[in-house]
Amino acid sequence: MEDQYDACFDAAVEIARKAGEMIREAFHKPKCITAKGCATDLVTETDEAVEKMIIGHLRERFPDHNFIGEESTAAGARCVFDERPTWMIDPVDGTTNFVHRFPYVAVSIGFLAKKEFVFGVIYNAPQDIMYTGRTGKGAFRNGEAISASGVQQLNQSLVLLEIGSSREAEHLDEKVRNYHNLAKHPVRSIRSLGSAALNMCAVASGEGEAYCETGMHCWDVAAGTVILREAGGYVCDPDGTELDVMSRRCLATCSENVAKEMISVAKYNAPLARDDAA
Repeated sequence: MEDQYDACFDAAVEIARKAGEMIREAFHKPKCITAKGCATDLVTETDEAVEKMIIGHLRERFPDHNFIGEESTAAGARCVFDERPTWMIDPVDGTTNFVHRFPYVAVSIGFLAKKEFVFGVIYNAPQDIMYTGRTGKGAFRNGEAISASGVQQLNQSLVLLEIGSSREAEHLDEKVRNYHNLAKHPVRSIRSLGSAALNMCAVASGEGEAYCETGMHCWDVAAGTVILREAGGYVCDPDGTELDVMSRRCLATCSENVAKEMISVAKYNAPLARDDAA
């Protein structure tokens, strides 16, 4: 039976590959780098060109849909999240990685309708790895089904954390404190890939057991949420409540038990401005 959003999913996969070609073409070349909100929040001409291409193509095919893109939002577009079919797009997730040619760079396209997650497409362009997930239809890596590890204990877990671009004292102190708390717990080890989308894919693929971050945005986690849930993982707010994609907080784990242990060890309380704040 054909799903009403089959055409949207097919378009997302197609456009992610086209975006990946643009990223690979620019990957080893000199880049024009500027900062957005702070000196560590980078943007390149490729970020902007890729997003323009993605949204332009999708809007032509789906003119009644809603589009939320990282670079257009940074340029002043309002982040409006309503009942319409909504595309959440990060054209180059891992821009700092892209600048330094660290090959964890992804195109991330999440799709929601009536505020419910429908599908996610994440393409690691430098490594040519395509992750997809559709609600009720499973999660895949280059066409092969993937699943989370199913580990039940935090002390048997590889945890993915990020410092992020913000260096405000309150947020930085909180994140460093959680590194300390998790290392002391102890978890098996801690890694940072530099890409929220690929951190979630790592958990979905069984390559790690937990990823937690605050300060990211809806376009960073929308696609990964579908992929991880379809891989048998668990996604929620870092306080254990239901995930709010606009809240800029996310806990993604291989199992609910690991999530519960993470919540007891890592505390995230510093206030954040929501993505959809007026």
